[in-house]
Amino acid sequence: MANGSNQQWGLTVLRVMVGIVFLVHGAQKLFVFGFHGVAGMLGGMGIPVPAVSAVILTLVEFLGGIALVLGVVTRWAAALIAVDMMVAVLVVHLKNGFFNPKGFEYPLTLLAACAALVLSGPGAASVDGAMAKRT
Repeated sequence: MANGSNQQWGLTVLRVMVGIVFLVHGAQKLFVFGFHGVAGMLGGMGIPVPAVSAVILTLVEFLGGIALVLGVVTRWAAALIAVDMMVAVLVVHLKNGFFNPKGFEYPLTLLAACAALVLSGPGAASVDGAMAKRT
C-alpha cells in the first residue's frame, strides 16, 4: 500500500503529464491554427458563437496546461479542462463510439484525470503546495 508521500508524487506525475498534453494541444491551437482556424473548426461542428468559443477553448487548454505543469490553481485549471473534455466527449466524440481514433476513450480518460486532480489537489512539488506552506 502506498504511503501518503508516494500518493502525492503519483498525483504530481498525473498533473504534470496531463498538463503537458493540454499545453501542447493549446499551443497547437494558439500558434498553428490560430483563433480563426479553431473558430472555423468549431463552427463546422455546430458549436455556438465559434469565435468566442475558440478563444476560450484555446486559452483553457494552453494556460490550463501551464497551470497544471506548475501546479498553480490546480483545482481550477483541472475543473476548466474537465469541462472542455466533457464538451469534447458529448459534442464531438460520442457519436463515433468508444474506440480511437475518433471515439471518446481518450477525452474520457483526460476528463477522469482532471476530475481526480480536482478532487485530490496538485500532489507534491507544486506552486499551490508551496503557497500553502507559506501561510
